[in-house]
Amino acid sequence: MIDALDIPTGTADETLKLRKIISALMKQVERTLDVQGGAYSSFQTATLLDEKVRERTHQLEQALGSLEKVNLELKRTKGEAETSRIRLEEAVESVSEGFALYDKEDRLILCNNKFWDFWGNHQNDVPYGTRFEDMARKLVRQYVVPEDVESPIDWLKERLNRHRNPKESFVIQLKDGRWLKINERPTKDGGIVGVYTDITDIKAEEQIRRERELAEQNVLLQSTLDNLRQGVSVFDKDLKLVAWNQRFIELLDLPDGLVEHHMTYERYTRFNVFRGEFGPKTEDAYQERIQRARAQEPLYFEYTRPNGQVVEVQRNPMPGGGFVTTYSDITARRQAAEELREAKENLEERVRERTDELHIAKEAAEEANLSKTRFLAAASHDLLQPLNAARLFISTLLERALDDKNRPLVERADFALKGVESLLSALLEISKLDAGAVPVVIADFPLSDLFNRLQEEYGPIAAQKGIALKVIPTSVFVNSDPKLLSRVLRNFVSNAVRYTDSGRILVGAKRDGNSLHLCVYDSGNGIAQKDQERIFEEFRQLDRTDQTEKGAGLGLAIVKRIAQTLGHKILLKSEINNGACFSVEVPLSQNPIPSPPVVQTKIFTEHMNGLTVLIIDNENDIQYGMQSLMENWDCKVLTAGSRKETVQLLDGLGYFPDAIIADYHLDDGDTGLDLLGALKRDYRPHFPAMVLTADRTDEIRASVSSHGYALLNKPLKPAKLRAWLSHIANGNRL
Repeated sequence: MIDALDIPTGTADETLKLRKIISALMKQVERTLDVQGGAYSSFQTATLLDEKVRERTHQLEQALGSLEKVNLELKRTKGEAETSRIRLEEAVESVSEGFALYDKEDRLILCNNKFWDFWGNHQNDVPYGTRFEDMARKLVRQYVVPEDVESPIDWLKERLNRHRNPKESFVIQLKDGRWLKINERPTKDGGIVGVYTDITDIKAEEQIRRERELAEQNVLLQSTLDNLRQGVSVFDKDLKLVAWNQRFIELLDLPDGLVEHHMTYERYTRFNVFRGEFGPKTEDAYQERIQRARAQEPLYFEYTRPNGQVVEVQRNPMPGGGFVTTYSDITARRQAAEELREAKENLEERVRERTDELHIAKEAAEEANLSKTRFLAAASHDLLQPLNAARLFISTLLERALDDKNRPLVERADFALKGVESLLSALLEISKLDAGAVPVVIADFPLSDLFNRLQEEYGPIAAQKGIALKVIPTSVFVNSDPKLLSRVLRNFVSNAVRYTDSGRILVGAKRDGNSLHLCVYDSGNGIAQKDQERIFEEFRQLDRTDQTEKGAGLGLAIVKRIAQTLGHKILLKSEINNGACFSVEVPLSQNPIPSPPVVQTKIFTEHMNGLTVLIIDNENDIQYGMQSLMENWDCKVLTAGSRKETVQLLDGLGYFPDAIIADYHLDDGDTGLDLLGALKRDYRPHFPAMVLTADRTDEIRASVSSHGYALLNKPLKPAKLRAWLSHIANGNRL
C-alpha cells in the first residue's frame, strides 16, 4: 500500500472519488436486492455491477500506477535537491572569506563558518531566518563597534543604510582591532549576498609603511631645519609645538626642559614675557601675544633682546592651521646700518663742503635739460617749418627746365628731404605716443569712409607699380579713434605697396564676435617667422636690395604704439613667398548711428575725472613732474614731502584721497611702507596705494607685496601708472 504522505495532492483526491463511487454502487445493489428480491434481477444487476467494478478497478489501477511513478520522480528530485544543497554548503564553506545570503525579507538563509568566526558567534546564537537588523543589533553590542566610536547608534544607522542600499565595498574596524572589507550586492530575487574579507594584515602593513614614511619625512624635515641659520618653530592648529631646530633654542637662550614635543604656546610665551624678553613683564603683554597667536595671522617685527642681540621674527600661517615662525639674528646688519648712518653723516658734511662747487654744474645740467625739453616741444614747429620751406624750393626747381647735370642733384636733394621729414615726423610721433601727449577721440563711425580714403590715396600709387589695390566695401560701424585708426591702416597699405612687386593688395573687414578684424592682404615675398616680431621695433626693415625708396623703419613701431594707446590688438600672418596679412582688431559699434565724439587726452581719461591722488616724495622735482603728468589725465593731485606734511595736509583736507603714491625712501630714515602703515592705523584701514622705488631687489619687492601695495620701479612708465589709476577710477574707489 502506498503511503498517503508520499501521494501528491491531486492524485489522492482522485482515488478518494473512486472509492466513494464503488461504495455507492455497492449500496445501490444491496437496496435493489432488498426491493425486488427476484433472482433474474439479481443476476442482471450482478452482471452489470461486475462490469462497472472491473472498469473502475482498471481505472484505479492506472491511477495508482501513475501515482507511483510520480512518487518515485518526486523522491529522485528531492534527492537531487538535497545533493545540490549539500554541495552548495560545501562550496560556500570552502570560500576563504565570510559569506552570507539574505532573502528578499532580509532574513539570513545561508552562511559559512568563516562568517561566524568574524563575529565571534555561532549559528545557535543567531539561527537561520533571523533578520539582518536584529542580528546587527546583537552583534554591534557584543563585538563590532570599537570603543572610540562616539555614538554606537549613529554607527549602527550608517551600517544598516549601507546594507539596505548596497553599492561599493567599504571597510569597518571591529572592537578587537581586526579590519573587515565588506562587499554586499543585491540578488535578482530581491535578496542580498555579502562577502566579508579579513584585511587586518594589509592594514597592519599599510600602517607600518605609513609610519616608516612619516619617520623618514620627519628625519628629512629635522635635518633641513637643523641646517638652517635661522631658528624655526612650528606650532599646530591647537598651538602645540610639533617641530623646531636647535638654532631656535640657542638663539633665544631657552632653558633645558622647556622645549619639548607638544609644548603649548601659552607656556612658551609666558616664559618669554615674564623673563623680560619683550620688555614689560605684565599679564596684559602676555594676553596680547596669546590673542595674536590665536588669530594665526602673518606677523613681522624686530626687537632687541636684553643681551643686546637684535632678532627679526617672521610668522606665517599654515594652510591646515597653525603657523611657522623664523627667528633671525640681525645684530650684525643693524650694526652695519648704524655704521652706514654715521658714514652717511660724515659724507653729508663733505657733500655740504662741495655743494657750492657742484651748484654751478647742477645749474648748467638743468639748463641743458631745459634746452632739450624746449627743443622737443618746438621741434614739431621750428624744425618742420624750414624743412617744409626747403621742400617747396626743391619742388619749384623740379618744375623748371633743368639741364641733365643739375636735375639728378635736385631730385636727390628732394628725396633726402623727404626722408628727413619722414624720419623727424616719425620720431616726434613716437615721442608723443610714449609721453601720452597724443589726444584720443573715441567715436562710433562708419568704416566705409576710411576704406574709401585708402582706395583714393593708394589706388593710383599701386597702379603705377602694376599692382591691383582692391578695397571691399562695408557698411559696418566701429568704435575707435578714426584718425589714429586711419594711421594704422595707412601704414599697413603703404608697406604692402612698397614690398609687393606684382599681384594685388586686398583690404577688407572680417567679423569675429563683437570685434572686427581690419585686414590688409598682399601677394609680396612674405616675412620670415624670425622677423615677424622684430619688424615692430624701431629702425627695423626687411632687406630689399632692389628698393629705390627706403623708409625710416619706424612705421610699424608707430602702429604698435597707436594700437597700445587705443587698446587694439595687432596680428600678422605671413610665410616666405606667400604674401602677408596685417590686421588690427577693433570693437564693433554698439550704436550703428554715429554718436558725437568724446575727446579724451588719454585712453580711459574720462573715467579719471575727479580722481584725487596724494603724492608723497621728498624730491620736489618728482612731485612736480608727477603732478604735471597726472593733471593731464584730469586727476586732482595733492603733494607732500614728509610724514609731517602728509599729516598736516590730511588733517586740513576734510576728506581722504582716492589713492596714495609714496616713495619708498623718505627723509630721516622714514620709509613709504612705514608711512602708509601709519595712515592705515590713524585714518583709514583700507585704501589703494602704490610704492615707487629705484631699488629692484627681491627683498623690497617681497616686502611691498606682503603689505598688499602696488609697486612701480623708477624711472616710472606713464602707461603703467595710468593703467593703475584707471583701474582704481573704474569702480575701485573706497
